[in-house]
Amino acid sequence: MGRLGDKSDYESIREARISENMARMEMLGLRRCAGELSAISSAPSPRAGSVTPRKTPKPPRVLTPLRRSVRLIAAATPPGSGSRRSARLNGDSVQHKALPYRGADAEEEEQEEKSPMYIDKERLRVLQETRCDSKARGSVYDPVLGICCHFCRQKKLCGEEGCKRCGEGDFEQQCIGKTECSSCHSSYGILCRACLKVRYGEEMEEVRKNKKWMCPHCVEEKGTKKYWICNSSICLKKRKIAPTGIAIFQAREQGYASVAHLLMDQLKSRGSF
Repeated sequence: MGRLGDKSDYESIREARISENMARMEMLGLRRCAGELSAISSAPSPRAGSVTPRKTPKPPRVLTPLRRSVRLIAAATPPGSGSRRSARLNGDSVQHKALPYRGADAEEEEQEEKSPMYIDKERLRVLQETRCDSKARGSVYDPVLGICCHFCRQKKLCGEEGCKRCGEGDFEQQCIGKTECSSCHSSYGILCRACLKVRYGEEMEEVRKNKKWMCPHCVEEKGTKKYWICNSSICLKKRKIAPTGIAIFQAREQGYASVAHLLMDQLKSRGSF
């Protein structure tokens, strides 16, 4: 072991590098610049009683007149000084002009305008070629004639043969391939045939016969069937419940008729929503 006073190889090399860097700084004039900067930074600050030089004031800016709208100018003017007032407020007599008589031709035009609109026949014929391919959910998307299903949110034409809306293009008729709640008559009660069967285990023919059929929202509100709730992704998220996704295969494997029956049994086991 070496003595404590001896320098190690590392310290010797370090001192040699420091001396080389100092010589290089002296040659480049960096040490002189560092000394000047330290002298400036260490200079004493001016005393409290000393007078500091004032800055020369800038010339005043010329202000242009403000731009105001005609409406604000008219509001600022007092009444009677050119402001716009109706003849009735000024106390003048008002003479009403009689409307011209509209004959039978004009009345017939109004009736034609009020008559139900029909879609283009050529376009309707093209749609009918593929409309009835799928009776469950429909195979033709139509943003004009199609009615949005609350669950799948698809505006498709139904595949029902007797539907005048989807088959004949009558806007005034209701789509018989979509359900309608007898209580709320809202978009919550509109379901297509496939969603009605898969999600709630009901048939469209039974719903049509039952004039008092109610959507799951109204069933829950009236309390006629406990734990029977709407299982759409929108309504489940509002309840802080994760959407079920395609759960019909899991429901049928466990012996349930639909996803709603599976979800109802799960809610019963929890004892709350």
